[in-house]
Amino acid sequence: MNGGHHRAPGARSPALASCSLQNMCSWLLSCCLALQHLAVQASLLCIFHLFLLPTLPEEPPHVQATSELLARSFFACGISTVLQTTLGSRLPLVQIPSFEYLVPAMVLSSHLSLGAGTDRNGTAVASACPAPHCTAAGSRAASLQEVSGAVLVSGLVQLLLGVLGVCGWAARRCGPMVLAPSLSIIGLSAYKEAAFFCSTNWGVALLLMLLAVIFSQHLGSCRLPFCAWPQAQGGPTEPSTPTPRTFSVLLPFAGVCIVCAVLSHLHVPWESLDPATAQLSWANSTSNAPWLHIPYAGEWGWPLLTTRALAAGIAMAISCSMNSVGCYVLCGKLLRAPRLPPHACNRGLCMEGLGSLLAGLLGTPGGTAASSANTCAAGLTQAGSRHSVQVSALACVVLGMSPRLAGLFTHIPLAVHGGVLCITYAVAVGTGISYFQYADIDSGRNIFIVGFTMFMALLVPRWLSTAPAYLATGWVPLDLLFLSLLMVPVFLTGFLSFFMDNTVSGTLEERGLFSELVLWKAGRGDGHSHGERGASSQTYGLPTRLRQMLPSSCKAFPCCFLCPRSEEEREEEEEEEGSRAPEEGTVAPEEGTHLLPKLGSGEPQPPGRLTEMEMTSWHTVA
Repeated sequence: MNGGHHRAPGARSPALASCSLQNMCSWLLSCCLALQHLAVQASLLCIFHLFLLPTLPEEPPHVQATSELLARSFFACGISTVLQTTLGSRLPLVQIPSFEYLVPAMVLSSHLSLGAGTDRNGTAVASACPAPHCTAAGSRAASLQEVSGAVLVSGLVQLLLGVLGVCGWAARRCGPMVLAPSLSIIGLSAYKEAAFFCSTNWGVALLLMLLAVIFSQHLGSCRLPFCAWPQAQGGPTEPSTPTPRTFSVLLPFAGVCIVCAVLSHLHVPWESLDPATAQLSWANSTSNAPWLHIPYAGEWGWPLLTTRALAAGIAMAISCSMNSVGCYVLCGKLLRAPRLPPHACNRGLCMEGLGSLLAGLLGTPGGTAASSANTCAAGLTQAGSRHSVQVSALACVVLGMSPRLAGLFTHIPLAVHGGVLCITYAVAVGTGISYFQYADIDSGRNIFIVGFTMFMALLVPRWLSTAPAYLATGWVPLDLLFLSLLMVPVFLTGFLSFFMDNTVSGTLEERGLFSELVLWKAGRGDGHSHGERGASSQTYGLPTRLRQMLPSSCKAFPCCFLCPRSEEEREEEEEEEGSRAPEEGTVAPEEGTHLLPKLGSGEPQPPGRLTEMEMTSWHTVA
């Protein structure tokens, strides 16, 4: 599932050794890292709302409503992050409304703003508004309720996919030829938004990127003597932490924001807003927003569950689930964590579903999903602390209860948003490319799969964004479903690469699964040695008190896909698979390639290389 990603236990960087998943940071260092996560998360939340709100029906601007909407998103994301890091995948993943939520929400809200009439089944008709829940143009509150209904549906679908184990099943069958293009497209999918925001002032954006490169790459091993961070009790005894690299996102972010604030105070015109970007600007005042307001479900009306919301919600759930699986693998790769087991993947998706349910009930226009930008920021800074992410989640909850404080983030310059996208999503592109090393990229099969999937993932959304009228089936919900899915590059890449990699004939070495096979032979079953199992249990296992409450056998647990098997069951299954594996499966002679000597050909096989029958047997049981 991790595409051959296995490293020696001692191959950690100094920052990871001092503040990793297993080692707890000091409170001071955790709070500073939490502030760094909060800065990236706030930037992404502002980007989401800046793009979505102009697509809603026109309405006189209301500063208080905008600040409260942002505060509700902070509140839902904070609770979802706590659930994810405590009961979900247990990876340090910050939750946000990702771009995979943005595209279906914009498709639905743009359709609602047109005031198109639909009947009860969602079929377009000539009358103005015949349906009981039809949204008239100009009603932003009603449009938000229908978008919130789509978010609610997406949460239910994600929860169902996690409980049924679909996420873990699919993740186990994603090799390097699926992960490489998918992770690369996750990063490339944000290039238009990054260029759009950077265009407001390329000098500011380039300054932020330049500082991030200097701190993370050129000063990566620099340890400042006056920045000796205190260590947590029982932690490693390192004299200091490489501060420039550890805060290579926070320091440029804060420094550039201070420079922009000084220029604005001196009335120096530094930001150029054309008509396209001017409509994305927030109101300049947040004085009308309350200091304290606890959000609750149904305050702005309950979500509207229509056929259009159902279609958009299903598209949100599918695309966001693919993005989340990619983020799980991306986080494990960047932080050098053990392989992600299926039960942790399923739990993570369930917690995201619960977070989206909460977001929909609160009336927000976006659900919660793993943040690629925060994951890449953790990889860039080489500080993957679960504790710091939980601290940032609590800060989000506090911001969610204070619309006045949440409204302060609307003053972040647009060019800073563009710089944050550039330095974070670039890491996702590079990580995706690194997965090609595990597969035979010189194979004609792999060259075609990678080129075709990535090209189509960029081509189809571009075509549909310019000519959406070509996709018209006559039934509005079906049109919304197809548009919402086909305009998400991550969905297209993941679907096409998964389908082609599992249907086009190719050897395990071509597909990048040979390293997994060697580990299976050594570890007898699922690719985990005994030491790796202990590290995996420590990283992805549920809290100790909760594990004690669970039954000893997962077969007695109603949702057996959400908890690991007992050690006795695992050993018995591995012994059974190991005893019958050499007798199962055959391979067609014509499917052999020059990479693997054909069985019975008389060619000597290299030392340590498994026979074809063993490979086919492993592929059968895996």
